[in-house]
Amino acid sequence: MILDAGVLIAIDRGTKTGRNLLTNVDRLAEPLHTTAPVAAQVWRNGSRQVRLARALGAMTVHPFAPGDVAQVGEALRRSGTADVVDAHLYLVAQRIGHDILTSDAADFASLRTAAPPNAPQVLAWQ
Repeated sequence: MILDAGVLIAIDRGTKTGRNLLTNVDRLAEPLHTTAPVAAQVWRNGSRQVRLARALGAMTVHPFAPGDVAQVGEALRRSGTADVVDAHLYLVAQRIGHDILTSDAADFASLRTAAPPNAPQVLAWQ
């Protein structure tokens, strides 16, 4: 499963749903992923974001690689959207074959419509 910013914010804040997610994922041995741009969206002060730092340390954080530039740009063109962070997350989810867990599924609707048949599922959370 690959996590969007809203999920990481809930983990960082220590909300009940954030704690439950981590507990269930740990129990199911489900690997967690996110992207470096998503992590950057929520990172503000490492000394005060211990839960976030711990969660990020336990998951795979995929970089925005130079080879992603054209693919993300093409995805934005096809979908008619402009959010580079969401498009990159969607591209990585498709590449690794994982579904997306997000607090705002509507952000991904246009990307999903413009995606190929093997597109990841976008799961609304919270």
